[in-house]
Amino acid sequence: MEETEICYHVPVMLHQSLEGMNISPSGIYVDVTFGGGGHSREILKRLDSEGHLYGFDQDADAENNIPDQPGFTFVRSNFRYLYNFMRYYGVDGEVDALLADLGVSSHHFDDKERGFSFRFDGALDMRMNTRAGKTAADIVNTYTAEALANVFYLYGELKVARKLATVLVKARETKEIRTIGDFLEILKPFAGRDKEKKFLAQAFQALRIEVNDEMRALRDMLQQTLKILKPGGRLVVITYHSLEDRLVKNFLKTGNFEGKSEQDFFGNIQSPFKLVNNKIIVPDEEEVIRNPRSRSAKLRIAEKK
Repeated sequence: MEETEICYHVPVMLHQSLEGMNISPSGIYVDVTFGGGGHSREILKRLDSEGHLYGFDQDADAENNIPDQPGFTFVRSNFRYLYNFMRYYGVDGEVDALLADLGVSSHHFDDKERGFSFRFDGALDMRMNTRAGKTAADIVNTYTAEALANVFYLYGELKVARKLATVLVKARETKEIRTIGDFLEILKPFAGRDKEKKFLAQAFQALRIEVNDEMRALRDMLQQTLKILKPGGRLVVITYHSLEDRLVKNFLKTGNFEGKSEQDFFGNIQSPFKLVNNKIIVPDEEEVIRNPRSRSAKLRIAEKK
């Protein structure tokens, strides 16, 4: 099992995130980003026969990593349906801590069939749930120039978003954009030689976020934590890019996504959470060397009031 986990995904900031969850052996916990099961297996090691862990994942590949333990329940779903499932299992309002590692697993980037990486050629897919929804190819071939420009600007923060969208629309009139190679052929003239990898990463990120509706799903999940966590319950979130980190930071600090703080008579910020770490936690140099994917990771921990 350990070998499978390493091949599938190396968990980021494993010990820091588990410490942030403040695990009690008989508690109820949720890992909304099960993936390779690295975080989940370590949580399970800390639970006794009374404790229970629920693991969410919409990706069929993750099901190969389900641990055969009575204290674990796998939920085959996007985490945006968190509250519905916790209510179904009768534990809404009773969860002691929830962990969300928002990064794309190394498994997805290394699987050329999934279309997440510009390192390989293959189908332009990018779906986390391959059983449903539109692919990245569907988006680049059907969205209007304006809609594509919004995707690349809002989710990839690309300054050439409008020009890129115009070229994509023109290119697909001659030939459908179906593979990573097709997409790269259009992207590369926009990428300067010295910053090509960064540009391609931003463009792929933008398309992936749109395919999987990641930002709206994140908002949905965060809001539902208020219903499923018990008072004093911990919310532990690992973010990787500025868009998701801004949402998480604002929500934990103010209880909303805009970061608009309301203060009481004494000037205290009114928020449903109390920050456990006022300063974000980042991986140490040793972890970054061992696992380069962790380089941009930020860990935030808060406690429900």
